[in-house]
Formats: sequence, C-alpha cells, structure tokens
Amino acid sequence: MDFLEPILFESLASFIFPFCRISAFLAVFFVISGANVPMFVRALLALAFTVCVLPSLPAAPASLIPFSVEGLLAVGSEVIKGLAMGFMTQFLSQIFTMAGQAVAMQTGLGFASLVDPVSGTNAPVVGQFFTILSTLVFLSMNGHLAFFGLMLESFNTVPVGTQMLPPDGLYALSSFGSYMFQAAVAMALSSICTMLIVNFTLGVMTRAAPQLNIFSLGFAVSMVVGLAVLVLSLNAFMGNFTADLNEVFQATCSLVGTTCNDVW
Repeated sequence: MDFLEPILFESLASFIFPFCRISAFLAVFFVISGANVPMFVRALLALAFTVCVLPSLPAAPASLIPFSVEGLLAVGSEVIKGLAMGFMTQFLSQIFTMAGQAVAMQTGLGFASLVDPVSGTNAPVVGQFFTILSTLVFLSMNGHLAFFGLMLESFNTVPVGTQMLPPDGLYALSSFGSYMFQAAVAMALSSICTMLIVNFTLGVMTRAAPQLNIFSLGFAVSMVVGLAVLVLSLNAFMGNFTADLNEVFQATCSLVGTTCNDVW
C-alpha cells in the first residue's frame, strides 16, 4: 500500500495550499469580513470556492509535502498572500469610512453613532452610511467577482511554493495607505471648506453684534448646512468610488504581479 502514499499527499497538497490562500483572502475581504458574517459562513464560502476552482488551478510541486517543514512554510506563505490581497480591499472600505467620519465631525453630526459591523466599535452614522453605500455599489459593479478572478489569476502569477510576493507588489501594499488618506480628505474637502466658511461667518456676526447671540443658533445652522452639503456631495460619490476602486484594483494587480487587463 506504499504506492498510495504519494497519491494521497499529492491530492492533499492540491487542495490544502489553495484553500489556505483563499480562506485567508475571504477572512479579510471587504464585503464579508465584518463581524456580522459568521466565521462558519466564511469557511463554507472558502471551501466552496476552492472546490469550484480546483480543476483550473496549476498543480502544486510534487516535492511539496503538506506535513513537512517545507509544507508548513508553504502554508504560512499562502496565508500571507491571501491576507495581503484581502487587506487591499479593506483600503477601499476605510476610504469611505474615514471620509464619512470627517464629514460628520465637521457638520456636527458626529454625536449620532452606531456600532460599526466591521470593527465592532462606535462610528458616526454618516460613516456607516458611506460604508453601506460603498458596499452596495461595489456589489452592483461586480467588484467581488473581479477580485475573485484576480485571486484565481494569482495562482498563475504567484504559484504555490513561491515564498515571496513580487517586490513591486509589496511596495504598492505598503505605500497605498497614503492614497487612502488622500482619497478620504478629497471626499470630505467640500464639507470642510463649507463648514469653515459657515463658522467664520457666524464668528464675524457674533463679533459684530454680540447682543444677537448668534452662536446659540450656530449648532442648528451647522447641522442644516451639513445635511445640505452631504446631499450635494452624493453627486460625486460614484465618480470617487470608481476612481478609488480602480486604484485599489491596480495596486492589487501589482501585488500579485499581473496586469488588470488580463482579469477585468
């Protein structure tokens, strides 16, 4: 029965290593990584996705035994690759969360907060609104299918057994945080400038006529103006989301060493 041992190890290797990368990717993926999605559901999705794509994946190296030292190192490498790809999608979520928090704090709407299903902490309602809206737009644009296709393509560009991601991809991952802050500030810049003008106007009016007590109405005026700015800023939401999604996807393609035209 010794001849069955290599066949068994080969079968296990062809399933375990892709499953580790895919499950790590889904564990931190933008849409399903929140606390409102049970871990059991994510595990089933990873198992189903692995089974579906397994026939189209390249075979693992025959010398790579799952339960050996090299196999354990390969498992760790696959987990890191999956986490890196899934972590890139979190940048897209955090862009709109941070932009919503900045708008809420500037317009006086920051006192209204809810529990963020992703982080489990209290977050302004405006940030939650932007997060839910970006999630719905992401799913309507089939962004999840594009990233799943990129995950499938990564097995060709970064095969099982490769210990490191491309250096250009690691640089894109480490430097993409700056773009996240830039995009969040760009989305909240209109509300910041508008509320600066409103507060400056209220301050001048209070200084010119202290007996009117303008600041007693300042909070209500700030909220009304903030709601108006929030409604008007939604006109540019789709353009900002498309640009940010393209940047995230381009960076993820660089992370796995491929071009986006081959996937999307």
